[in-house]
Amino acid sequence: MLDDPRSRALTTNFAGQWLFLRNLRTVAPNAVLFPTFDDNLREAFRRETELFFDSQVRADRSVLDLLAADYTFLNDRLARHYGIPGVYGSHYRRVRYPDDRRAGLLGHGSILTVTSHPNRTSPVVRGKWLLENLLGSPPPPPPPDIPALVENDEGREPATVRARMEQHRSNPTCAACHAKMDPLGFALENFDAVGQWRSTDAEADASIDASGTLPDGTPFATPAEFRRGLLAEPWASEFVGTAIEKLLTYAIGRGLDYHDAPTVRAIGREAETAGYRWSSIVLGIVNSAPFRMRRMPDPAATDAQ
Repeated sequence: MLDDPRSRALTTNFAGQWLFLRNLRTVAPNAVLFPTFDDNLREAFRRETELFFDSQVRADRSVLDLLAADYTFLNDRLARHYGIPGVYGSHYRRVRYPDDRRAGLLGHGSILTVTSHPNRTSPVVRGKWLLENLLGSPPPPPPPDIPALVENDEGREPATVRARMEQHRSNPTCAACHAKMDPLGFALENFDAVGQWRSTDAEADASIDASGTLPDGTPFATPAEFRRGLLAEPWASEFVGTAIEKLLTYAIGRGLDYHDAPTVRAIGREAETAGYRWSSIVLGIVNSAPFRMRRMPDPAATDAQ
């Protein structure tokens, strides 16, 4: 099935939905703050993630390798943006990272940009994205009348996003939701709002602090340590389970409910014996009751339209 050209829909459709790649079309980073961002870079972001995802599926890698792979696909435009030398020409080629800063999806400019605001990073948006799309634990909706984060402006000493978030969380109403989201979002603070690596917050003239804790209290100090934490139990199993839920939702064309939970767990157990390879997950979904018993469109109704 994965060798069939039609399976590329997993990349163009499924990955586009799951990873928010479709949102790239509408993002508009501040042109004054990020003058190098243009439509060529926007297209390069999308293409990088699509090629990477497709390579993972074609090679039948473990789903966990989405977070751990030490390579990506670059052309000269994107390589310059990432600061990776030795890449020339407009065609994309597989490139191994020179260090562990960007391993896996979490170093892709596509994801880092769609989870930022036009003028700055957002630990809240990034943390929410991580909880929903990687760990399957979406935070509750915010209560009404929550005050906005205080922005740096004239007349106030500039502060890092982290410092402003700490002030925001001093409100007990805000702290309830932010306690789960913010620590995860801080793990990616070394990447600015268009995915470039930085060691300092230029606006506040302060060093970036990317430390935090996973929901179980496991500490991390760098993006690499954060990824290693996600790849350890119990978060590795949570990530695989979330990937299965997302793919099953895509396959059957409806949202999942509690009736589907045993199916997701069964597919995960079978896939574990095969190292969580894509083929084992796809076969588990195709052989599952929700997929085999899904309702197909009524041909008569379709013809009548």
